Amino acid sequence: MQVAIFAGGCFWCTEPVFSQLKGVYQVESGYIGGHTLNPTYKDICNGDTGHAEGIRITFDADMVRFETLLEVFLVSHDPTTPNRQGNDVGTQYRSAIFYQDEAQHQAAKTMIKSFEDAQVYGAPIVTELNPNATFYPAEDYHQYYFAKNPSNPYCLAVAAPKAAKIRAKYAQLLKG
Repeated sequence: MQVAIFAGGCFWCTEPVFSQLKGVYQVESGYIGGHTLNPTYKDICNGDTGHAEGIRITFDADMVRFETLLEVFLVSHDPTTPNRQGNDVGTQYRSAIFYQDEAQHQAAKTMIKSFEDAQVYGAPIVTELNPNATFYPAEDYHQYYFAKNPSNPYCLAVAAPKAAKIRAKYAQLLKG
């Protein structure tokens, strides 16, 4: 098993994107990249702790490559908006990859360059590339929030379309 950690806005929206992929065994919502020890959701909401809402993905690299997860990550959110995803604004919603080793770091740099060379977004990608940092799991009620609350208005308006976009574009990667 390997680990990938991404921050791409609200973790309620990023978790369902990756939970549906073959080879992904766990997606845990949490906080990463800040300076406060043991932050809570209340602590990070104003952006003062420096943490991003992120997800820690445990995956089987024999079933899904890290590069595939990177591509899905970059397609599933807007990596060109600093500290923002849609109506969610603040440093806690920034786009970031927390690489686990130099191979992941190089893969992320290569993937971002390929997206920029292809002008996928027509704007520069501002996704941060950061070395792994302490990941603090979010409170239990945030774990698999979308699966537990599919009719929540925010989930319907924001999370569901992101998961659907990935299902449509990457049908071959979905769990059976």
